[in-house]
Amino acid sequence: MQKLKRILFNRPFILTLWFGLSLFAVAKDIITHFANKETSHNNYIIYKHNFLNLIHQQSLFGPEPQYYFDLNHYGPVFGLIIAPFALLPNQIGVVLWVMFLAYILFYSIIKLPLNDFQKTIILLLNVNSMMGSSGNVQVNPLIVALVIFSFIFIKNKQDFWAALMIIIGTAIKLYGIVGLAFFFFSDNKIKLVLSLIFWSAVLFVLPMLVSSPAYILKTYHDWYPDLLAKNANNLFSIRGNVSVMGMISKVFLIKNLSNMLVLAPGLLLFGVSVFRIKYWRNTQYQLLLLASTLLFTILFSTGSEPPTYIIAFIGVSIWYVNLKRPITGYERFLLIFALVLTNFSPSDLFPRYLRDKYVIPYALIALPCLLIWLKIIYEMLTRDFGAETADDRLQAEVAIAAK
Repeated sequence: MQKLKRILFNRPFILTLWFGLSLFAVAKDIITHFANKETSHNNYIIYKHNFLNLIHQQSLFGPEPQYYFDLNHYGPVFGLIIAPFALLPNQIGVVLWVMFLAYILFYSIIKLPLNDFQKTIILLLNVNSMMGSSGNVQVNPLIVALVIFSFIFIKNKQDFWAALMIIIGTAIKLYGIVGLAFFFFSDNKIKLVLSLIFWSAVLFVLPMLVSSPAYILKTYHDWYPDLLAKNANNLFSIRGNVSVMGMISKVFLIKNLSNMLVLAPGLLLFGVSVFRIKYWRNTQYQLLLLASTLLFTILFSTGSEPPTYIIAFIGVSIWYVNLKRPITGYERFLLIFALVLTNFSPSDLFPRYLRDKYVIPYALIALPCLLIWLKIIYEMLTRDFGAETADDRLQAEVAIAAK
């Protein structure tokens, strides 16, 4: 057993899994389609044409069935981010894009204020979701990385760069705006606000350098109705609306459920948990807010789909490594429940019959994450973080003295 643990929690082994499985997930499709020199990674083709349409000043949001199915829902700033990859042949560009996403999420995790063992646990818990995201060439690893970076920069008193992370994330996919949840941890809130204004202006103008001001203005004007239409489609999609609202409406067969009936209590709980002001400088409390934010973003968004739950599961993992030790049986159950139903149910490791018959139709992927989010809220409201910090300091001093 000890030998198995040494293997599982060995950092080089984890890195091999993290990057190796991501590479395998994207490369197997390329090998399959190598003969006709094209890629069937539809999402990547959508991303690539975001850039191509940007520089040719064509609509970012209209259908282009001659190139891909589905629609693009990302803003013009994303076209600049994907540009270095879009300029390459598809088979090379898609691999480098996926490896970039795997690296940027990995890098954000190792920069968290945690010890090496805790970081390794987070990576290990998310190997499967990272592989799934890579196979579908999803942009979600970048979104969660930007939220984490906004947290890290604010904690490190680098508000200027934190603002950039928040604005980039918002400009790509509106989820990025949740980085504002860490506003209260800033020691220079005025600087943070001014930086947000500055970067908003810069990123608004930047795409104009490869297009035109009139085109960008029209693009942002068209983006809002596009997002509204996407949200409306998600409400009635079997695979869409994997949120708390979607789960309630699908399980209890409630048509036209008002989102505010669920969202308002969620916002209230989230807001109340933030205002234990005496712990705003406590790292464990801050990390729980980060975990809560990542979970809340997905749980209370009607735009949530199974692939977006990599964002939520990073939150689950951060919560787990910050639990007060020893952990309880209920906490252990919650992690296992989330691993099975949230992390593994979208993959081939889960029985297809159960997935197609129950998990997807009833949006049950959200259930373990909801229970964990409620547990996080309870912890943020009740835990004595000051005493825990003192205990940790005492244990560290005893360990040093023992040496």
